[in-house]
Amino acid sequence: MNLPNKLTVMRIILIPLVLIFLLPLPWSQVAPWNDFLLNGGRLIALLFFMIASYTDYLDGHIARSRGIVTNLGKFLDPIADKMLVLSVFIALTELGRISSWIPVIILFRELSVTGIRLLAAKDGVVIAASKLGKLKTVTQMIALILLLLDVSLQTLLPASVFLTGLNLLGNIALLVCIITTFVSGYDYLKKNQKLLR
Repeated sequence: MNLPNKLTVMRIILIPLVLIFLLPLPWSQVAPWNDFLLNGGRLIALLFFMIASYTDYLDGHIARSRGIVTNLGKFLDPIADKMLVLSVFIALTELGRISSWIPVIILFRELSVTGIRLLAAKDGVVIAASKLGKLKTVTQMIALILLLLDVSLQTLLPASVFLTGLNLLGNIALLVCIITTFVSGYDYLKKNQKLLR
């Protein structure tokens, strides 16, 4: 368990913290907590998400620069990314910010790629994230940062020009991430079609 892998594990640990500060709790006795979230508390979720996203860059950078890339890291890093991204997309669906189609599309792609990785692992091959796969993750995280900022500021800046622009920017980033999700998924299938035969 080297430093990059510890950072990957830390990314997984941060997921519940993001969700705690993002989603309202369903019990009536915690109404003050829900009020706290609506009055800027969700910015803490955004902060935790940004820290988690940064560890994705940091663990890969450290592993490559120090020459300590491991099979565990190649396996665990994309799993941590999927857990983080899908958790927040599903939370945003619950909050009504995005359509449930978005996490379904992303989940379909991720399960397809994971299936390919499992087939490769059977032959002792570990498929690391491709450049398109990394681009997909970056565009997803950028979109999620903008969407989380939008959700966090909605009750603080109602009907403002800034919020309208942020909403539009978040939707554009969401469209870009969906396109890269499709393209990178197709790229994995095309490059590894021999595993499916």
